[in-house]
Amino acid sequence: MACFRRLLPLCSSINRTTFSSSGSGVVQGFRSYGGIASPEQTLLKLEDAETRAGADTLVLDDEIAQIGREFHAAKQSFLRVPEALKAMPKMNPEGIYVNKNLRLDSIQVYGFDYDYTLAHYSSNLQSLIYDLAKEHMVNEFHYPEICMEFKYDPTFPIRGLYYDKLKGCLLKLDFFGSIESDGCYYGRRKLSRKEIEEIYGTRHIGRDQARRLVGLMDFFCFSEACLIADIVQYFVDAKLEFDACYIYQDVNRAIQHVHRSGVAHRGILSDPHKYLVKNGQLLHFLKMLREKGKKLFLLTNSPYYFVDGGMRFMLEDSTDFRDSWRELFDVVIAKANKPDFYTSEHPFRCYDAEKDTLAFTKVDAFLPNKIYYHGCLKSFLQITKWKGPEVIYFGDHLFSDLRGPAKAGWRTAAIIHELEDEILIQNEDAYRLEQAKFHIVQELLGRVHATVANSQKSEAYTSLLEELNDWRHKSSHKMKRMFNKSFGATFLTDRGQESAFAYHIHQYADVYTSKPENFLLYPSEAWLHVPFDIKIMPHHVKVSSSLFKNE
Repeated sequence: MACFRRLLPLCSSINRTTFSSSGSGVVQGFRSYGGIASPEQTLLKLEDAETRAGADTLVLDDEIAQIGREFHAAKQSFLRVPEALKAMPKMNPEGIYVNKNLRLDSIQVYGFDYDYTLAHYSSNLQSLIYDLAKEHMVNEFHYPEICMEFKYDPTFPIRGLYYDKLKGCLLKLDFFGSIESDGCYYGRRKLSRKEIEEIYGTRHIGRDQARRLVGLMDFFCFSEACLIADIVQYFVDAKLEFDACYIYQDVNRAIQHVHRSGVAHRGILSDPHKYLVKNGQLLHFLKMLREKGKKLFLLTNSPYYFVDGGMRFMLEDSTDFRDSWRELFDVVIAKANKPDFYTSEHPFRCYDAEKDTLAFTKVDAFLPNKIYYHGCLKSFLQITKWKGPEVIYFGDHLFSDLRGPAKAGWRTAAIIHELEDEILIQNEDAYRLEQAKFHIVQELLGRVHATVANSQKSEAYTSLLEELNDWRHKSSHKMKRMFNKSFGATFLTDRGQESAFAYHIHQYADVYTSKPENFLLYPSEAWLHVPFDIKIMPHHVKVSSSLFKNE
């Protein structure tokens, strides 16, 4: 409207211009494009310009005042937000959320990862992995003995962070690859926005910078991220020089050793009540699939003895499958070496659990009640004859579990355990109140910036802008603290945008949910479709600003 009104004086001036025709037939006005205006004409133009500028200022002041009145009205309406929020639907913490339409009646084969998919672990597992990894770094890599005093901090990391192997920073990125202004840590110290820009030049991560980032995406990355930050902080405090790349390599090698050596597996099985969570609903889900005539397979990187011990513990209260859980599955594959499983041509080997040996005969069929090691997707499809679109695979690791199946044409289901807690928080009135404040203030800020140019900033504009930014910052900070004190929500940034982790879920998961047995809440022939009104992630709800407009 302001731009339109600025055109009005100019249009009036053109309309007042008179023209005459000379003898030569050339149309002439007060001046030609190449002519020189008289002093009287220049004075008239200056006065006209001042008039237009004054009119523009009045219009802009009116618009700023209008935005200010709307902001004041919104603040008053926030007092009745809890009543308005009661009419809003709550998202289901155990729901299935859809990125790509999925008809369950077309799915004939269900495949599962083991760790954090079929097996549910307690929070004690992260401390176990952290402690075993730090001990390996001290004993084998000769890190300082003081590192043995480090303790795992469950309040520090979230899934989906990135580590910069050159700069040594832990980063939370948004959907478009920019560093969250409140989500960059060097060691255990949060960096300011100014420090981020000094290190990276900009908050956006370019292609060259992205090459040196490593994603921490699976559930075991919690202990890895925390140990990296603690080691970096030690070197900083001790004023010792270090290469950030070496820190990552050593921590990653220690974490891999904990898994591959079996020391973590033995620790879990030595005290399963401390680390494993029993789940009768999981057995009910698997039995239901069998009764519906579905094919089931287990595809895991873990060794068979570990899977067997865990499944026996989790199903020990069931008389049907306590000692014969393998009867639930048509094919059991352990030590699959994902993600190489999806691209390599490794042969399958039949595993003898009693002798702990691998057979030398070629595997050209999957026999009942047998266990198989290694293998590859190409051989798996040749043996089973299962077609891609009729297969769905459940896993928690977006890269190792789901990227390969997604590219192979399988349907994919991401198991994201923290989804349940995050939805419960988003359903709370306290969160939705701050969310409403944030979105409404963001909308008003956009209008303010679109209305006023740099040369037209007034005192009223500056005052309103400061107040709006202050409200936005406070709401953003309150929402973040409801999730994780260091990095906030797994799926959202502090500006309400989807995170890079959410981007990868959107890219590789057809559907996502907190645990596989949530499928029991839906008919086995259900058609799961993408909601028409989603922003990016289907489980996110934006509080409508219409709830806070005055009647």
